Amino acid sequence: MLETPVPSQRLDMHKVAEAILSAERNAKSMPPLSGERPDLTLDEAYGIQKLLNDMRLKQGLRFAGHKIGLTWRSTQIACGLTDPIRGRILGNSVFDSGARIPAARFVKPHIEMELAFIMGRDLDRPGATIDEALQATEHVVPALEVVDHRMAPPRIVADTVADNSAFAAVVLSERRFRPENVDISWVGATLSRNGIVEEAGVSAIGMGHPAACVAWLANALVEAGERLRKGDIVMSGAFARAIAVADGDHIEADFGPYGNVKASF
Repeated sequence: MLETPVPSQRLDMHKVAEAILSAERNAKSMPPLSGERPDLTLDEAYGIQKLLNDMRLKQGLRFAGHKIGLTWRSTQIACGLTDPIRGRILGNSVFDSGARIPAARFVKPHIEMELAFIMGRDLDRPGATIDEALQATEHVVPALEVVDHRMAPPRIVADTVADNSAFAAVVLSERRFRPENVDISWVGATLSRNGIVEEAGVSAIGMGHPAACVAWLANALVEAGERLRKGDIVMSGAFARAIAVADGDHIEADFGPYGNVKASF
């Protein structure tokens, strides 16, 4: 005899969003949503993320742009994905190179080296290409991204997406480059912790070209009824594995001829 399938537990999305905000505010992890809802979908997760960010807006926070995650093809295959994921950059979490960032504001922070794109105009039509993304970019900036999961493991990708795709902070170099003056697909960098190089990578690892990641984001936002706006910061995806950081750590990403980015915790 066939067993009757057990229905999935209904999510109270407002309660979930409040729990994520509380975990972030108190720097304490919460159980993953997938623990009770192993079939949590990406559509549901993006719905929670939107509600979470709407709550932030009502609290007076503003957004500075967008982050893109899971841009490596190998990672997408391992996670059963065909696309990256996205989240919002909080305006109060953008720092200049050399910043001292309180480690206590995070649950279990990790840091990545990336290129940030500063948009020079809106990108709001479907079917955006690499060339269109580059033409819409005012500057490209060497950067670091702090990622922090408010949900404890084991997690699935949908947990991360609901948690604003694990965004925590960004650190931007003071140096700015026009996209036509740099071969953006072949920017290399090393990532050091306390003077020891722990990771190295090249920008092409993300979808073959970091501007391809920006074009993907623009199209995903249009599909969701949103758009990339002039002035937005777009974190285009990590060059290499993220490394854990803790209180007392000094981090430096060396982009060679394009300068470096530093942060202390």
